[in-house]
This record gives sequence, structure tokens and C-alpha cells, in this order.
Amino acid sequence: MSLLAGRERERSLLRQAVASPEAELIAVYGRRRVGKTFLVREHFAAELCFELVGAYEVPLDQQLGNFAAALATARRKHPLPQPRDWADAFRQLAEHLARLPKSRQKRVIFFDELPWLASRRSGFMPAFEHFWNGWAVKQRGLVVVVSGSAASWMLEHLVTSRGGLHNRVTRRIRLEPFTLAETESYLAQRRITLTRYQLLELYIAFGGVPHYLKQLERGESAAQAIDRLCFSPDGLLRDEFGRLYASLFEHPERHEHVVRTLAKKRYGMTRNELIAAAGLTSGGRTTTLLDELDESGFVTRLPQFGFDTKDVVVRLTDEYSLFYLSFIEPGRGRGGWLTRRGSPAWRAWSGYAFEGVCVKHAQRLKRALGIEAVETHESAWKSRDAQVDLLVDRRDLTVNLCELKFSEGEFVIDKRYAAELRNKRDSFRRATGTKKAVLLTLVTTHGVRDNAWRRELVDKELTMDALF
Repeated sequence: MSLLAGRERERSLLRQAVASPEAELIAVYGRRRVGKTFLVREHFAAELCFELVGAYEVPLDQQLGNFAAALATARRKHPLPQPRDWADAFRQLAEHLARLPKSRQKRVIFFDELPWLASRRSGFMPAFEHFWNGWAVKQRGLVVVVSGSAASWMLEHLVTSRGGLHNRVTRRIRLEPFTLAETESYLAQRRITLTRYQLLELYIAFGGVPHYLKQLERGESAAQAIDRLCFSPDGLLRDEFGRLYASLFEHPERHEHVVRTLAKKRYGMTRNELIAAAGLTSGGRTTTLLDELDESGFVTRLPQFGFDTKDVVVRLTDEYSLFYLSFIEPGRGRGGWLTRRGSPAWRAWSGYAFEGVCVKHAQRLKRALGIEAVETHESAWKSRDAQVDLLVDRRDLTVNLCELKFSEGEFVIDKRYAAELRNKRDSFRRATGTKKAVLLTLVTTHGVRDNAWRRELVDKELTMDALF
């Protein structure tokens, strides 16, 4: 069953590389278990002629031994002598590729988990730079794909490199977890039938990471799947948190600390608030740390309406991290998920997690609002007495103040919440002095129950179907 449900943009880029008249160097990066290796192997099944997978924290001699074995497999002959170093290894690879019969079809070579191959003092990167700049770039029928989970490393050493590979990457693919629509499509291919509410319940627990979704079994509910994967003694996601950050970052304890700090603040924090709460410095190290978390998909930085572009709100929007810190870690030994679902803690978490999913799927919401073609700016907004989850500032002189509400049934606007909505709208108008039309927009799971307050206050209403 193919993990290539969706992935249309990424597959289009790979097709363009094959059709290109020049040599191509493609960098693919994304978090652990998001499907990078499968994407490359599946898409280039017919063109792949050499593949080497880096091994984690093994000596150089073992990495070179793995290279020799991979080259023997590609040559379909007895192994050559193990290369002395990476320069020797790339010389052997170039000689092998040069001897292949001429073909109209491009050939693809793939270095997976590149950061593990290019460990410090290994000599891999200088040798790879020489291989690309001195030989591979002149081979019009060649595509070189490099992949890694450590997004920050991939960016520093390849995509934005100022060294020998400066401006050499021809295409970059940041592979992200599935969207809700891709999740629905993928599970349908696996003949797993769930309602959209249950799909959403799964998604806010551990997101659209393909390897996580692959563990679902036919015939179980979303709650049962969460219970089995996250709370059973041998559940895949019970101890995934530490492994996840360790696989991505050289000093994962720093990133974990920031994530733990953000998990305590429902509406996110400004940079200065985060520095104070997490005990960080205000220099470049914090900027780099936040860039790494953002590029790896763990946080979302949302501008604040009416503030300088630097005054962004940083939110934890990695679903699994939030769920782990909210329930898995503190709940060890307290029973499974089925006994906690529906509790006050569950309601608070699900509301926050749903907001994060809506922020990630802002383009889908724009499409449902009929403004996909309108220039917009998405941001957050707050004053002393009001806060807006998601604000869509439109070029057509309109602003959508979006309220994002997760509930098991129809959402009901009562007297208290009606007063809160009026206050948000009126506070926004007063504080900003906007001349634009201000539309209160509710995004809920199952819609808003019709009553006098709904008819008075709600200008636009979307259900969770808009996210798909």
C-alpha cells in the first residue's frame, strides 16, 4: 500500500528533475518517520541505481564498509576493496556510474540520512563537494538525491551552504506530515474507515506522520488506536518523544526544554516571553534554536496583527509533542486513554490542539471562505481583555476574526460566550481603528446550534469539513 497518497507537489518536483536537461542535486528533509525514504524509493523505483543509508553513530570504517557493500549490490559483482576514505569511495562510485550503458532515462543515486554519513572529521562533505562539483554536475543524465531528518543540518550544509555547495542544490523538498485530506486518503487506501470527527481526533493526538498512521488497524475506533499506540506498554508512541528530538538535533535537550515551556501556554508566547519563561538568552543562539524548531515543523510563528514583524507569537503546533506532554508522560501508570477521554483536561487539550490544526490548515479555511484568490495575511491578535485565535486580514477590505472551537456535538453559543464574542469584535475595532468590515467567523467540528445569539453574532460559519 503506497504512502504516496497526496504528495502531489513533491512528486511534481521529482518529475521535473527527471525531465531536466541538466544534472540535478535534490535535498529532501523532514522529521523522523515522515516518509522521506519511501518517497524517493517509490518515485524513483525504475531510475534508482545506487543507494547508501547512513548509520547512526558508527565509526567511519563501518560507514565505508556499508558503502562498499552498497556499491557491490549496484554493480552486481563481487565487492571492490573497501575504500580508504570518502574521496576514494566517490572515485569508485564515479567510475561505476561512468561504465553504465548509455540510457535515455536519467539515473538516480540516493544518499539517505546524510547527516549520519557526514559526521565530524569523517571527511564526507569535502569529498561529496568534490564529487558533485568536479564530476557529477557535468553528467546531464544524473540525479543525486540527499536526504536527512535533521532539518537544521540539511539547511546549513546544503541548502544555504556558503562553502563548496553554495547554490548547488537545484531543488529542495521539505517533506511535512500529511494534511487532514492526505490522511483521509491514505487511510482509505488502507481500507480503514473512520468518520471525519474520528480522523480529526487521531490527528490532534499525533498528527499526519505516515509511519504513525501506518500502525492503525481496521475495525478499531480512534480512541482505541490512541489507547493502543500511546498507552500500552509496547505502544509505538509511548516513548517516541525522546527518540524524536534526539534524531533531529545535536543538543536535543535545548529543543525539548523550549517545547515543554510552550506546551504550558495555550495561546503561545512572544519571543521575549519565551526567553523569560525558558531562561534563554536573547542572542543568536535562541534565534537558531527557534529556526530549527520551526523548520522541523514543531512550532508555528504567527505574526501579531498591528505589531512589528519581529513580534511573532510562537506556538507549539506539533500534535504528538503536545499530546505526549499533556497525557502520555504525566499519565504513566494511571490507566489508558479510554478512561481519560471526556475529562476536563481532555477538553482543554483538544481545544488547544484543534486551534493548532486550524492554523496549519489556514489555506483550506481560505478556500472554504471563498477567498483563496484574495491576498491575505494570517496573524494572531490580543489586547488586555480579548484574544483572537486566527485573524485573516484581506486585501478586499475585510477581516475575518476566526474563533476555533472543538466539541463532540453542535457548538452552543450561550449568554456568556455571546458577550465574549461581542467584546472581541468591539475591542478589535477600537484598538485597531480599522475601517474594514469585521466578520466573526466560527470554525467548529459539527457546526453551531441555531439560536438568537448565533443569528446575531456569527457572520460566517465553517465546520471541520473545511479542513479536509
